[in-house]
Amino acid sequence: MAMRSCLHAQALFIVMAVGTAQAQTYPARAIRLVVPSVAGGGTDISARLIAPKMGELLGQQVVVENRAGAAMMIGGETVARAAPDGYTLLMGISTLTINPAIHKNMPFDVLRDFAPVSQVVSQPNLLVVHPSLPIKNTRELIAFARARPDQLNYGSAGVGSNPHLTMELFLYMANIRMAHVPYKGLAPAIIDTLSGQLTVMMSTMLTGIPYTRDGRLRALAVSGAQRSRVLPELPTIAESALPGYDAVQWYGVLAPAGTPREIVMKLHDAITRSLREPAVRDRFQADGADIVGSTPEEFGSYIAGETAKWAKVIKAAGIKSE
Repeated sequence: MAMRSCLHAQALFIVMAVGTAQAQTYPARAIRLVVPSVAGGGTDISARLIAPKMGELLGQQVVVENRAGAAMMIGGETVARAAPDGYTLLMGISTLTINPAIHKNMPFDVLRDFAPVSQVVSQPNLLVVHPSLPIKNTRELIAFARARPDQLNYGSAGVGSNPHLTMELFLYMANIRMAHVPYKGLAPAIIDTLSGQLTVMMSTMLTGIPYTRDGRLRALAVSGAQRSRVLPELPTIAESALPGYDAVQWYGVLAPAGTPREIVMKLHDAITRSLREPAVRDRFQADGADIVGSTPEEFGSYIAGETAKWAKVIKAAGIKSE
């Protein structure tokens, strides 16, 4: 028994020593930052904004690789199944915390199979209506919809997308009903809202702001807990009608579970320092995003909380995968 305990201790020491040695020499080659969506979207833009500075700070190139498909599960699985050595990372998005309650056969567990590194930014959505509606604020929208159950329709980027769930949380907390019209992407939903075929929408800031400024859409509120720096005059949904309402799009970096703590902290340091770069910070803020730069523990706790929140909303709304 004593010999077995001794051998176990030796093996553990060797594993720890190897991990420490890897961390000390990390990174020795290029790092792959997987984006689980097509080029050009918010997740891709976020990754490409921080990757160059991260590479400069780490002394190795950080290469952005798009692996889109299956509600972002292809890219997620790529990283979840990768070696936990810090050379394959995921640019995560809030969809990761939505998918578990919608898709029964997930190829990975977001809480078990990843090591959170840092939340990069959060970005509220924009509650907008077509100008033809006689509505000036969120309270008026709720009253109007309550008097006309299922008569108003709203568009989204698809079933289970962040704009869809953000709107469903709004309906759930306001105790009102609207008809959901899912699209394959946000652009066609915006087009139909501009034409008046749809009357309400939860748009991303980046997509919606130009149309609210030229009067083709009317902005009522932002979905986050705090007012946006880009539209400081616009109230939050929470302060204008539904206390406690808070729903944002977030982006953050995750590594495969089991990645040594030393490597996670090196990555965390590179990310937070990148976010302090004026050019990076200013571009994110211009797009309506708020810099976060959380610790691995804070990010992990946030992911767990968001997963639980969206599971409750999805169950209440009876949402299922297409």
